[in-house]
Amino acid sequence: MILEAAFLQVKAGRELEFEAAFKMASPLIAAQKGYIQHSVQRCLEQTGKYLLLVEWDTLEDHTGGFRGSSEYLEWKALLHHFYDPFPVVEHFERVL
Repeated sequence: MILEAAFLQVKAGRELEFEAAFKMASPLIAAQKGYIQHSVQRCLEQTGKYLLLVEWDTLEDHTGGFRGSSEYLEWKALLHHFYDPFPVVEHFERVL
């Protein structure tokens, strides 16, 4: 299992719009091969900051599968205009 993690900084005043758009985008990622689950957490200390966590079977399921899909184009159209700056996405594997 691979864990994808990204801090998402949403433009000020657009948080509720972002959350609604994310609900619309969620089925796009959930339908992908190798997808296990995802969550979005809102930061309590910093307005507009979110943490996205996605579990995948393999790294390729995310980087080649989802990112190479037509659903990813829809995902981008729904979500990417909310971010400033654009998030860094990192992948982790369990050690313990």
